[in-house]
Amino acid sequence: MQPCKSALTHVRGMPFRWSLNPYMGCVHRCTFCYVRHFEQRADRPSDDRYGRSIRVKPNVADVLRRELARASWKHDEVALGTATDPYQPAEARFQLTRSCIRELAASGTPLSIVTRGPLIVRDIDVLQTAAREVPVSVYVSLPTLDERVWRTTEPGTAPPASRLRAIRALADAGIEVGVGMAPILPGLSDRPEQLEAVVTAARAAGARGIWAGVVHLRPGVREHFLEALARDWPEQVEHYEALFGTRAYLPAGTVSAITDPARRAKASTRFSSSRQPVRAEPRQLALAL
Repeated sequence: MQPCKSALTHVRGMPFRWSLNPYMGCVHRCTFCYVRHFEQRADRPSDDRYGRSIRVKPNVADVLRRELARASWKHDEVALGTATDPYQPAEARFQLTRSCIRELAASGTPLSIVTRGPLIVRDIDVLQTAAREVPVSVYVSLPTLDERVWRTTEPGTAPPASRLRAIRALADAGIEVGVGMAPILPGLSDRPEQLEAVVTAARAAGARGIWAGVVHLRPGVREHFLEALARDWPEQVEHYEALFGTRAYLPAGTVSAITDPARRAKASTRFSSSRQPVRAEPRQLALAL
C-alpha cells in the first residue's frame, strides 16, 4: 500500500491532457512494456523484477474527488491505463479503478480506458452510468492471436479469446469499445495473416475502431526485450539489431509497411474511424488505421 498525494498527472504531446493510474507497476510482465523505460529513469528495476509486485494507492479515489472539485478543473478528458493496467488482478480486490470511474462521471469529466484485462466487464454498470453523463471510450489491447507470441511476450495477461469476449460484452452493453493492436513485433506477430486475423476477430466481436503500433525500444525496454528475445527466439536477435540499430523508434515508412496489412483488413471490414490510443507516450509509433 502506498497512499498518494495526487491522483491526476498532467501530460504533454498526447491526445489527452491528464492521466490517472490507480496502481504503480503491472503484473502483466510484458517483455516489451514501454513503462520499463520510465522505471529505469526513476532508478527502479526495469528487468525481470519489474511486475513482480505493484504499489496500490488506497486513497486514490478520495484524492481524485478533491482534485476534480477544484474551481480550476476544466473537465478535460482523463485517460486511465497510461502507465499500468487499471484492470490487472489487484483491481478485483481493491476496486480502485471502479471508484475512480464513479468520481470522474460524477464530476462531469470525460474518460478513456485502455486495458488487457477482461475484468473490465465487471464494471459495465458503472461504465454505462458514466456514459450517460460524459463521453466514455474503452480500448482493449490485443496485438496478436498467436498463442505462442501471446504466452511468451505477455506472460501475466489473459488469453486473447478472453479479451475478445470482453469486447463483445462491452459492445453489447452499448459501451464505445475499440482495439489497440500494440505492439506489433517484427518477425513475430507482423505476418499479414496474423494482423488480418486480429482485425477480423475484433470486428466480429463488436469493436468500433482499431489502431496499431509497432514496438519501440527505449533504454530499459531495449535491454529487457532483447534479452527475452535471445532466450525465446534467438534467431530473431540479429534481425532486431539490424532493424533498430541504435534507434529506439523505427522510421515512419517502415512502420507503415508493417501495419499496411492491418490497414487493408480494416478497410475491408468496414471499421468506423478510430481515435488515437490512450496508452501511449510521445512519439509512440501508433497509427489510426
